[in-house]
Amino acid sequence: MRFHYVATQANGRTVEGDVEARGSNEVLAFLSAKGLKPVSIAKAKRKGLASKQIYIGRAINATDKIFLAKHLSLMLRVGTDLFRALDILIADTKKTPLKSFLKEIRATLEKGQPFYVTFARYPQYFSPVFVNLIKAGEAAGTLDATFDNLSNMLAKQEELRRKIKAALIYPVLLLIGSLLIMTFLITFALPKIAEVFMQGGLEIPTFSKTVFSVGLFLADYAWLLLGLFFSLAIVAWYFFSKTAVGKRMFSNFLGSIPVIGRVINRIAIQRFSGTLSSLLKAGVPIVNALEITATSINHQNMAQALRRIAQEGVSKGLSIGESFKREDVFPVSVSSLIAISERSGHLDEVLATLSSFYDSEIESAIKTMVAFIEPALLILIGLVVALIALSIIVPVYQLVGQF
Repeated sequence: MRFHYVATQANGRTVEGDVEARGSNEVLAFLSAKGLKPVSIAKAKRKGLASKQIYIGRAINATDKIFLAKHLSLMLRVGTDLFRALDILIADTKKTPLKSFLKEIRATLEKGQPFYVTFARYPQYFSPVFVNLIKAGEAAGTLDATFDNLSNMLAKQEELRRKIKAALIYPVLLLIGSLLIMTFLITFALPKIAEVFMQGGLEIPTFSKTVFSVGLFLADYAWLLLGLFFSLAIVAWYFFSKTAVGKRMFSNFLGSIPVIGRVINRIAIQRFSGTLSSLLKAGVPIVNALEITATSINHQNMAQALRRIAQEGVSKGLSIGESFKREDVFPVSVSSLIAISERSGHLDEVLATLSSFYDSEIESAIKTMVAFIEPALLILIGLVVALIALSIIVPVYQLVGQF
């Protein structure tokens, strides 16, 4: 029987080939005699046999990725070979898209292709950071440590996402409720009150007349205005989320808001430091690591700064510390720590510590942001309600004064 193997040499280089053997144990003995560490072993396929790509279907979410990374790390660490680990996960998972994806990984390995290839086929689910970490871990023969690092990194990102969502639930509900109340007042209540006063032959103050006119206009064209509003919202969403110019403008706008900008900057620095630390630990070259990190940060200015550091700084002979000090988007403390850690040779460790430090900073910044948003919304709502109330009270007071 002929087997195809993928293995790593002592220097981390990946090799593959075919060997005649009676079973997988004999292949393992063959690889051990040559000083190779097995990555995958499969029965060799006949040439020309086409493989059928498996369609994943619905999205693989963050929970699925954490499950995959955590369990693969555990099984590889205890000595389970990759094929056996995949078989266990395929049998264990109940979610159809994830099961299909695991089957596709196994089919890819059976063809002798590298492990990371399947992940790279689905950039909508797996980021360049995820793919490159697996690629580096596969080349170095440290997939167990790589998946352990990935599971921790994904768990931290998911925890941060939950904290932000939990902190924003009350302000969002308050905003939605307030908008509904104001919509009712402006489009239904105010026009009816306006008709009573404006058709009653009373001399209405200019202020009230202006507000009533706006209310009547909104009532007459409510559906048209709602349709226009939603159309503009869709266009704005596409422009600010899908185009490079729109993303940059939206990022600059949010960054200019004092409290919200503080949270966004800290999240970007935390993600940058954690991602770059993981890539450097996996053995990814610094220039590639910086460019990959830039793709994982939802902060346009910082992403562009990282690309400049990689392309115009480090790749042209400047030290990492000097390159970072040229970019104003990074705090002086961060640039200084990077420069010091570079000289001491502990850049990845310092970046990991920096990421942990900014975890607590983000939590504090989120609390400050929520404490700012809630009263700001209440004041805004109070002003609108006061405007409507005054427009009604003034003519009522005038009417009472005539008797």
